[in-house]
Amino acid sequence: MRSSRAAGEIALNGMKTLKKKVHGLLSRNDGHTFPEEILGFPPKRVVNPLFSYIQSSDERIKTRAVAAMGKVVAALADQEMEAARIVMRRLMWSLNDESGGIGWGAPEAMGEIMAEHDGLAREFHKILISYVDSEGNYLEYAPLRQGAVLGLKRLFKAQPRLMEPYAELLGTLG
Repeated sequence: MRSSRAAGEIALNGMKTLKKKVHGLLSRNDGHTFPEEILGFPPKRVVNPLFSYIQSSDERIKTRAVAAMGKVVAALADQEMEAARIVMRRLMWSLNDESGGIGWGAPEAMGEIMAEHDGLAREFHKILISYVDSEGNYLEYAPLRQGAVLGLKRLFKAQPRLMEPYAELLGTLG
C-alpha cells in the first residue's frame, strides 16, 4: 500500500515539474512561435500540461501552446494513432456542454493538430467545420466560435486540397 502511494506522489511531483518546465518554455520571449524543446518530452506526457496552457488568458502563452499541441499530437499520431485520436476526442469533449468546461483553445488546437497531420485532418476536419455550421454542432458562444474560425483558417492554409470543397464557407466566416 505504501509503495503505490509513494509511486503516485512521485508521479504527481514529476507531472508538476514537467508542467513548470513546459510553462517556462512557453513563457520565453525568444521570437519563435513554438519552443522546439517541447518535442524532447514524451508526447503522451507533455499533452496534459499543454491542455492547461491552450486555455491561458495570456495570448502569447496560449498561441505557443496551441502551436506546440499541433506538433506534439502530430508526433504522437506518427507513433500511436489511437492515442492522438483520444487527444482529439478530449478536445471535442471540452467543447460539449455536458463536459462542464468551456473548451478555451480547443478549436484552435484541433485546427493546428490537423494542419500538422494529414491523417488526423482527414478524420476530423468535418467536426471542426460543424462548429461554425448552424446546421451542425454550432458553437453558440461567439469567442469559442471565433476560435473555430481561427482553427479552420489554419487548416485551410495547411490542407488546401482537403479543404477546397469548403472554400465558400471560409469566405463567409470573415
